[in-house]
Amino acid sequence: MSVTPAKENILKRIRQALSNPVPLPFPQSEGNNAVFHHASDSLDVVFAQEFTNMQGKFVFCISEAEMLQQLEHLIAQKQWQKIYCNTDKWNARFSNTINLPGCDASITDCEFLVARTGTIVMSAAQQSGRTVSVYAPIHICIAYTSQLVYDVKDALQLLKEKYARPDDAVGQAVNIPSLITFATGPSRTADIEKTLVTGVHGPKEVYCFLVEAQQ
Repeated sequence: MSVTPAKENILKRIRQALSNPVPLPFPQSEGNNAVFHHASDSLDVVFAQEFTNMQGKFVFCISEAEMLQQLEHLIAQKQWQKIYCNTDKWNARFSNTINLPGCDASITDCEFLVARTGTIVMSAAQQSGRTVSVYAPIHICIAYTSQLVYDVKDALQLLKEKYARPDDAVGQAVNIPSLITFATGPSRTADIEKTLVTGVHGPKEVYCFLVEAQQ
């Protein structure tokens, strides 16, 4: 197929541009300094503030025993009849349905909590998988203070380290989960007439039970 002079001229200019890349305007600033500085408060305080600012509901517990008591009280108070949980640690205690779309609330763990943004980080590698935190109208996350990090980049770095695996051909390869979810508060959208609506593309309420004890 013949190439027109105009098309050949365009391709020539593109080749010339690619052979002479434009240098970064500020090479010393690219990725060297943190954009956000650490807050003076502890990570649990920062997370609680940011999470509640995004309409999340936060409960701090000094032990697993207190967390179990508080969570059972919440379920009874809200009269949730169908609880879905497929995480081994909490399944026997709370789960009483296998119908995720028809449940009243779901319970999951998480990978990390990002304090600066009040974000729950989850992945497809967890037992809860891709859907448990999304399909249920109420999402309850159980996390530990040891899972708190300050920024998103800290969570991503720890995820790389957590899922690193030895590989003879490459050295140290990373088997990153196929899906990583960053959930900040309940689902919100303003697609229709710029009216903010919660619970359309995910849970309408999100609870985070943060336990002081280590995992």
